[in-house]
Amino acid sequence: MSPMILDGNAAASQLRDELRQKITALATQGKQPGLAVVLVGENPASKVYVANKAKQTKEIGMLSVEHRLPAETSEADLLAIVEKLNHDPAIHGILVQLPLPEHINAEKVLESINPDKDVDGFHAVNAGKLAIGMNALVPCTPLGSVYLAKMYKKDLSGLHAVVIGRSNIVGKPVAQLLLQENCTVTIVHSRTKNIADICRQADLLVAAIGKPLFVGADMVKDGAIVIDVGINRVPKPDGGSKIVGDVDFDAVKDKTAAITPVPGGVGPMTIAFLLANTLRAFELSEARNH
Repeated sequence: MSPMILDGNAAASQLRDELRQKITALATQGKQPGLAVVLVGENPASKVYVANKAKQTKEIGMLSVEHRLPAETSEADLLAIVEKLNHDPAIHGILVQLPLPEHINAEKVLESINPDKDVDGFHAVNAGKLAIGMNALVPCTPLGSVYLAKMYKKDLSGLHAVVIGRSNIVGKPVAQLLLQENCTVTIVHSRTKNIADICRQADLLVAAIGKPLFVGADMVKDGAIVIDVGINRVPKPDGGSKIVGDVDFDAVKDKTAAITPVPGGVGPMTIAFLLANTLRAFELSEARNH
């Protein structure tokens, strides 16, 4: 039986259509959610990503505000911009694009964002709320990962989920979300012994380790759901480069029940959930003000 390929492009498009309908309805009341993105420096990948975010934000009818700052911008100047956005009633979501230049303390900047506008879900307040099961703004990539898994199996309850990687951006929050879905969750990482043995026990395997083609067929149980969060650029034999995931898709796919491709799997879901988080932040703001 061939696996279900979990198409992130199609799922993200559907999610954006749903968001567009809600935002169109808000417009009839004279209301518009707003997202501000701050980019410091000339990182090529970040510039492409920010342009995509702005395009999709505008397409669904949200207010899109961009601050593009030179690489030599001081930490104090960046913090001042964040503080201004914190107090701007037209802005409901603030995203500071990472990585930041080395002279700027990224943690300090992220912690300066009002947690109610932290649509990346990186603030310690939101991380803490997620950990104890409170209502929180949750990182976008983990939300997209769980959404795709549920496209194949709506009820994940009782599954053994193994997460490869323990980053604050993906590994830890995706584990928390899977706990909320009533999975039994194991996190493996660089110091884990017998990683392959543990991964082979997974009904649901989430790879977020940042190592190209790390997960081979020997690490995947027959019939598993595999979510590949990795985005790695590797050289092609004939020159140039290509994007691959943390999972060796060709080697693994026929063992799985469902699997995400790279590109076109989790990646498109990240921006879609950034927009969903911005709408959520707007709705929470409305609830607080009434």
